[in-house]
Amino acid sequence: MMKNFKYLFLILPFLLTSCITPKDVRYLQPSESLVINEEGLVPYNIPVYRITKNDILNLNIVTTPKGDAAQFYSSNNTSGGVGVPPQNTGAIAGGRALGGNGGGGGASMGGNINFYFNGLKVDSNGDVNVFGIGYIKAEGRTLDDVKTEIQTKVNENFQDGKSEVRLNTDGITYYILGDVETTGLSGEKVAHKNTMTITEALAINGGLNRTVDRKSVVIHRKLPEGIKIAKIDLTREDLMNSPYYYVQNGDEIYLNTRKKSLNGFGKDPIQTLLTSVTAITTALTLYTILQRL
Repeated sequence: MMKNFKYLFLILPFLLTSCITPKDVRYLQPSESLVINEEGLVPYNIPVYRITKNDILNLNIVTTPKGDAAQFYSSNNTSGGVGVPPQNTGAIAGGRALGGNGGGGGASMGGNINFYFNGLKVDSNGDVNVFGIGYIKAEGRTLDDVKTEIQTKVNENFQDGKSEVRLNTDGITYYILGDVETTGLSGEKVAHKNTMTITEALAINGGLNRTVDRKSVVIHRKLPEGIKIAKIDLTREDLMNSPYYYVQNGDEIYLNTRKKSLNGFGKDPIQTLLTSVTAITTALTLYTILQRL
């Protein structure tokens, strides 16, 4: 029977290659390719978001009490009813809002219902229609560019410094899609932040389990010209130099399942050991039976 253990050496290489190592799961491991400046800092490489067709924007025009925006823009274009903006907007009492409501209604259904019905929509021509101003080109431009143009139009009807245009998206909306073991992580996500890295996005949602291949994460990024597909490696520190290190509005993040996890090995040490022992025992049992025939 002891001689049968020589077959263990045939199975051993397979078992070793099926195990997940620390290098497979650690984030941002040291890399010689990481670019740092003379001060030893990693330079920011944050891409500027450019508006695309079918985007929905949140436009608010805030005025002083003596500069009632409804006199020019009409209350039909206000969001969530006509009235004083919430205290946390910083608007002066008496001002009126125009455009989408950034509330959280309907997020569980995909998207924000209030934002969809009340937001400023970018049409198929890449334009937005602001009541009282007309059509303004939005596609391919930054939020600041469009906001500046609207502010110029508004200043024609109000004294300088008596109104303020605020134009935003409904935060950074992104989507994570993985296998059945990442169901708690998958779905539509909204972060009300100006910038966010992919490591922040994953941390907010609890991080990745061991079945996810950190070296092969795919990102679909929506651009005015089309969709850009990129593959990133979360285990490399030089990812911080990539523009895909920063999540943009509309990004779709695809988590691929590690091949070692698909064959039943590598999910955790105990499971790997149990699977290995079972495979060895089965192989030796079959061999012994065949020898007796």
